[in-house]
Amino acid sequence: MTAPTANDEVAQKVRALPPVAGIYKFKDREGRTIYVGKATSLRSRVRSYFSASRGGKTSALVNQIADIEYIVTGSPVQALQWESDLIKTERPKFNVVLRDDKHYPYVRITVQDEWPRIEIARKAAADGARYFGPFTNTQSVRQTMDTLNRLFPYILCTKEITGIDPRPCLYYYIHRCPAPCIGAISSEQYRGQIDRVVRFMEGRSDSVLKEIRQEMEAASERLEFEQAAALRDRLKAAERVVEQQAVATTTREDEDVIGLAQDGTTACVQVFFMRGGRMVGREHFVLQNAQEEGPPELLNSFMLQFYAGSARIPRCIVLPSHPSDERALRDWVADSARHPVRLTIPRRGEGLRLVALAARNAGEILQQLVLEWVNDLQRTTGAMLELQEALGLPTVPDRVECYDVSHVQGAFTVASMSVLEQAKPKPSEYRRFRIRTVDHNDDFASMREVLRRRFGHLVKAQLLPHEVQKADEKWNVIPDLVVIDGGKGQLSTAVEVFRELELEIPLIGLAKEREEIFLPGRGDPFVLPRESAALFMLQRVRDEAHRFAITYHRQNRGKGALRSALDEVPGVGPKRKKALLTRFGSVEGIRHAQVEEIASVPGMTRSSAAILKGRL
Repeated sequence: MTAPTANDEVAQKVRALPPVAGIYKFKDREGRTIYVGKATSLRSRVRSYFSASRGGKTSALVNQIADIEYIVTGSPVQALQWESDLIKTERPKFNVVLRDDKHYPYVRITVQDEWPRIEIARKAAADGARYFGPFTNTQSVRQTMDTLNRLFPYILCTKEITGIDPRPCLYYYIHRCPAPCIGAISSEQYRGQIDRVVRFMEGRSDSVLKEIRQEMEAASERLEFEQAAALRDRLKAAERVVEQQAVATTTREDEDVIGLAQDGTTACVQVFFMRGGRMVGREHFVLQNAQEEGPPELLNSFMLQFYAGSARIPRCIVLPSHPSDERALRDWVADSARHPVRLTIPRRGEGLRLVALAARNAGEILQQLVLEWVNDLQRTTGAMLELQEALGLPTVPDRVECYDVSHVQGAFTVASMSVLEQAKPKPSEYRRFRIRTVDHNDDFASMREVLRRRFGHLVKAQLLPHEVQKADEKWNVIPDLVVIDGGKGQLSTAVEVFRELELEIPLIGLAKEREEIFLPGRGDPFVLPRESAALFMLQRVRDEAHRFAITYHRQNRGKGALRSALDEVPGVGPKRKKALLTRFGSVEGIRHAQVEEIASVPGMTRSSAAILKGRL
């Protein structure tokens, strides 16, 4: 295999790189960052990409490099921090990345407030609150919060707590809120309840259970049997939660145990959160672009992204193997945690058992994910094959485009294009059109304009590829099937346009009422079975086009209403219009205002206000 080569400009930049430590960024022709890396010697590390025979992902990466940028760093720890920041913000497609890591939620407890609340946060911040997580998805967070609320009722609303409200809300009667709003609990008592939540989340459940048991016994001695029964039920529920944390260790140290499994291009990491010798939680995280990466590189990438800005990092992290940049990574994690952190790789005993258990769980999860992906692929492939057979298409329709027109009695007419690729919506390829040549109610003429504009770009790109501007490249894609939202008339219009442009692209019409499918040159329509996967795919692309067109139509109609109401009033220019809408919020608000109120708006006079009021 021959080594990939860089163009002259890139090769010159490689030769000019300094032999110092730093961060390097590879960019493609569109200026997008496609890879971020760090190096002790920028020149040697980057040169290695172009000087050796490589295949697979590295070869694909090198072939796309059009530019190189670099940042000189002062230390390995700083290099790790900057690499982590750049991967999180730019998400390069060739880096190993946590899937959807920007969306991992946390449980946030606002202990800094007089009346703390428990809520979902999208990221941990240095605001005085306590954060627990991250969780893989919002459902995990909501389940955790529901469990906490049942064990330790806390405030669920956002109203201001005064203690003098006439009555509590429903949550009080179902024992989900202590009702501080009516003064049923003091601030000190409520803060004690929140303290229990924090300790329970930290894994210090033994002390919490002991306190609840003591309160139950004290209430029983005071003959407050209803209160004692409520505490008894809460105690039993808390004990069940603790029993479910079945994985335990003899050590009382807080630690994270990490297991790793890999399959082709994807890897899965399972983290056990061990606190006080008991597993208080576990989460799995999917790593994308894992091909050609070994466990040391995957662990390094995972820890770099997972512990960046983490709410609480334990003093010990148990790993299945050594990460690729262990010394700098350990210093970086300790710097992020603001206390010393040990990275341990157990060879025997309890630690090895936990790592193996975490790896086994990661493998099970990865196997489930792969099975889901395979089933999804089979469903979409089956739908496309069924559609090819039903319509007699020459190829499997990998890309399907659908067109729809939207208007109200011919006014504010717009159109849209939706796209399915491999049977899945691709919103980044959707396009919308404002009709320019039709000023009356004529769906056929509007569809004719849209198709001429869209496929005129395609014809130009095919005939004159060297004259295609960068902005026109998005149109240089030939669909495998074009769907027109409508019946025989709309389809005939599309056939005329395709004949005029000398295009031979499969074309159908899909009528909404009975989901009838019209084919060019065929008189009668036909209907696919209701349970057909091919019909579902056509309905999906049609519904997406309709939704996109309606949304754009409403936007234009709203702007048109503003133009007709304000722009035609003498003396009201853009500045005055902006000031009026800022003051009154809408045309309706201006219509109900007094002349004196309108005249008081900056830039307006009493005479112009009177004219405006008369026009509205």
